[in-house]
Amino acid sequence: MSTHAADPLAALAALPGVPDAVDSVRKAVDRVYGHRVMRRRSNEISSEAALRGARASAALSGADWALEEVRRRTDFGGDPEARTVGAALRLGVEVGQLLSIWRQSPLRVLARLHLVAAGDAADSVGRPRKAGEAVDEPLIEAPLPSAAEVAARLDGLAELVVAGTSAPALVTAAVVHGELLALRPFTTHSGLVARSVERLVLIGSGLDPKAICPAEVGHAELGRAAYAAAFDGYLSGTPQGMAQWIAHCGRAVELGVRESTAVCEALQRGAA
Repeated sequence: MSTHAADPLAALAALPGVPDAVDSVRKAVDRVYGHRVMRRRSNEISSEAALRGARASAALSGADWALEEVRRRTDFGGDPEARTVGAALRLGVEVGQLLSIWRQSPLRVLARLHLVAAGDAADSVGRPRKAGEAVDEPLIEAPLPSAAEVAARLDGLAELVVAGTSAPALVTAAVVHGELLALRPFTTHSGLVARSVERLVLIGSGLDPKAICPAEVGHAELGRAAYAAAFDGYLSGTPQGMAQWIAHCGRAVELGVRESTAVCEALQRGAA
C-alpha cells in the first residue's frame, strides 16, 4: 500500500466497482438499523453480533466451532483451538473500549489488541515481531515482510489513520484489514487482530456505531478459500486487485448485516 498521495484511500474509493460496493453496504446497513427491533433491543443485537463475529473470526484462524459450543463454553485455556476461540471472544469485547484511542494512537491500539488476544506475558506479546522470530498465522501463506518493513509500514498505516481520510468507511476498513494481514506484525493472532480492527473502523467511522454488522461472519461464510483469493488481490497492489479485496470486504459486511437481521427477526418472533 502506497502512502505517497495526499489521501491514497480516497483514490482507492474511485476504483471501478468500489462505489457500487460502498453504496450496497450503506443500503444494507441502513435497512438493519431501521428494523423495528433495533429501537428497543439494540444492546442484545450488539452482544449477539460480537459473539457471532468472534466465532467466525476464530473459524478463519482454524478453530471452526459451532455457535452453540462457543456460547456454552466457559473455559478457553485448553487446546490450541480453544485458545483461538477465547482470543477472538476477548477481542470482540475489547474493540469497543478502544474506539477513542484509535484515531490518535493506532499503534497503541494494535499493541493492546495483541496483548488481549495472546492472553499471556510472553516477551513477544504486544509488540511487532523482531527479526528471526517465528510467525504462527493460519490460512495466510504469503511471503512474510521483514521486521524492518513491518515497522515502516505500520508507521505509514498509523500516519494514514491519524491524518484522516475522506474515503468511505468500507474502503478504510478493508485497507487496514488487508495491510495487517499482509504484514502479520505479531508472532501470533495477527489475523484475529486484523479482523477486529476492520470491525473497529466500521464502528468508529459511524457506519456501524452500534456494532451490529459483523463482517467476520461474512468472511467466514464466503469461505477461507475466497478470503485468501481476495487477499491475493490486495497483495498484488493492482487497481483491479485492490478493488476485488474491497468488494469482498463489502460483501462480508452485507452478510454480517444479514446475520443480524435474522437475529432481529428471531427476537421479534420471540424465538431467540
